[in-house]
Amino acid sequence: MKTHMKSLLAGLLLPGLLFAGAAAAAEYKDRSVKFAFQNVKEHPQGQGAQKFADIVEAKSGGKIKVKLFPGGTLGGDVQTVSAMQGGIVEMSVMNAGILVSQAKEFALVDLPFLFNSASEADALLDGPVGEQLMAKLPEKGLVGLGFWDLGFRNLTNNRRPVKTAADIAGLKIRVIQTPIYIDIFKALGANPVPLAFPELYSALETGTVDGQENPAKTIELTKFNEVQKYMTITRHIYNPQSLIISKKFWDTLNSDEKALFQSAAAEATVFQRKLSREQEADALASLKAKGMTIDELPADELAKIREKVKPVVDKYKAEIGDALVTQAYATIEKKRASN
Repeated sequence: MKTHMKSLLAGLLLPGLLFAGAAAAAEYKDRSVKFAFQNVKEHPQGQGAQKFADIVEAKSGGKIKVKLFPGGTLGGDVQTVSAMQGGIVEMSVMNAGILVSQAKEFALVDLPFLFNSASEADALLDGPVGEQLMAKLPEKGLVGLGFWDLGFRNLTNNRRPVKTAADIAGLKIRVIQTPIYIDIFKALGANPVPLAFPELYSALETGTVDGQENPAKTIELTKFNEVQKYMTITRHIYNPQSLIISKKFWDTLNSDEKALFQSAAAEATVFQRKLSREQEADALASLKAKGMTIDELPADELAKIREKVKPVVDKYKAEIGDALVTQAYATIEKKRASN
């Protein structure tokens, strides 16, 4: 009996000992990683970055330290991409559509009204289409580690309530520094102003622009309600976020370190998406409580917006390429059918 018990215990303990031995044998060098992003550290973007940093530091035994630079302290997204390509900044997370300047196919994720739900985006980006997009990055000096959630974008302004599609016309709206956003708001009769995110609050405060568009949690935590009176639920674009790392830095990592970064990214992605999606409704309630006027467009007015931006969708579909667009729409339709 004693012999049997010893054998049983050995069988139970051996896998754990082997795992511990494998972990101990992993080779991690002392490294410092600069992780830059645009939102404040309390935002789901920042909390996801902190989760990633904590996992990497813990699993590397404190050898790899990830330092966060929130709030655009190292510059806007366009500057950050350039810094990553040069190896000056190691990591970032940003709207996936920003990467259209590196690969035209990334315009796909910014097609207006592409997604009805975040789960449709997950189905697309966690599958072959997402892999194809990420595969475009290494030749541009970047490596993709996953897709996070920012949420559906809504319109705010400080001039008037937007209750119809026609109400958007004439508004000076800050947009992300990518061509598709400029084209979308031109099609709606607005005056789009491309501007880096760190410059936006000041532009709203001084009246340089009338309004902007972002997900509710971003609007709340950046305190845009202090300089914007009106918000309209348009949900015109869903923003996945690309979690990316400098290829110059990536190429210095050994296989154990790369595996650690990939596993930490996967774990942080699950955490970040859940957190971001849970907080959207709370953010809307908070903005309303703080005095923001929030309107929801009737279905017929949303249909007018969809019709106005259809030529923009058609233009970018052609630029992205029929094969990828067809594959993307098929994936989304399959997900919708399964719900």
